Parts: sequence; C-alpha cells; structure tokens
Amino acid sequence: MKYLIACLGNIGPEYLLTRHNVGFLVADRLAGTYETKFSMERLAYHAEIKHKGRQIHLIKPTTYMNLSGKAVNYWMKDLKIETENILIVTDDIALPYGKLRLKPKGSHGGHNGLRNIEEVLGGNSYARLRFGVGDEFAKGRQVEYVLGNFEGAEYEQLPEYLDRAGEMILSFCTQGIQPTMNKFNQ
Repeated sequence: MKYLIACLGNIGPEYLLTRHNVGFLVADRLAGTYETKFSMERLAYHAEIKHKGRQIHLIKPTTYMNLSGKAVNYWMKDLKIETENILIVTDDIALPYGKLRLKPKGSHGGHNGLRNIEEVLGGNSYARLRFGVGDEFAKGRQVEYVLGNFEGAEYEQLPEYLDRAGEMILSFCTQGIQPTMNKFNQ
C-alpha cells in the first residue's frame, strides 16, 4: 500500500521555524526518525519511508503554500495514489496551539493551501491533519502571526507535538482514518 503525505509550508530559510511551516517541520521530524533524507524532485522535496509494509511518500511542496494543489496533484498521479490514501498536514489558527485534529474531509477554512488543493483536486474529500498554532494575534495581524516564528514555551513544546503528529500519520497509514481519529482526536 502506498500513501502520500503532503506536508504544507513555504520554502526558504526565512520560513523555517514559522507557524505556517509546521507541515514541513512534521515531515522533517518524521523523516529524521527513519534517518531518511529529502531530495529535491519535481514540485517538491520528497522522501520515502517504509512502515509496517506501507510505502509512505512524504512531500514538502516547493510551490509555496498558495499553490500546494499543483504539487499534490502531480505526486498523486505520478505515484498512482488514490485520494483515500492522501493526507495533507497543515497549520490551523482555529485550533489552540499544539492541538492536533484529523479529519476525513472538510472546508478549507480560509487556509490558502487547502483552498488551492480543493480547487485543483475538484473537491474537499481528502484527509487532513490540522496542527493548531493558535490565534494569538491582533485584528489584521494574521499574516504576521502565521509567518512569525515559534517562540518561548511554544518552541520548547514543539518536539512533543511534532512527534505526536508523526504518530498520527503512521496510524493513518496502518490503522486507517477512523481508528486514528478515535485514538488521537481529543
């Protein structure tokens, strides 16, 4: 069985530890656990891990957040992976910091990366793992907030949440979405 895990973020060192890049951080942490490195390929950095008989393809799109659908669509077709075996990992300001929520489908909720994926794939019936980054920003400061770095206690707690997200990804690939939601969604 093959799975595509598309972890959203923006390329470039200036985005490395930003809230909007949490998808990339999840991918890097999971790949590091398997001592796998990413290689630059078409429209994304790509790494493959094997876990309990599953081929798990991690991608970090190089299209920037707002054009994530282009990379997801390309890799789906190239690897011949069905929509039910795709998981999008993204930040979410509607969830408190560190809260992780797996959903089988849903709206983009104003997230430009999810909006673009929805447009390109022609619907919203794909699983997503939403990583809460909180909403501690003043009115009109959302962009500044999500493009800001994790700081203080957030930064200290980050490894724990990244590991938990990795566990959820592996569970999604081996146990399926419903058992994973039952186990991990709070």
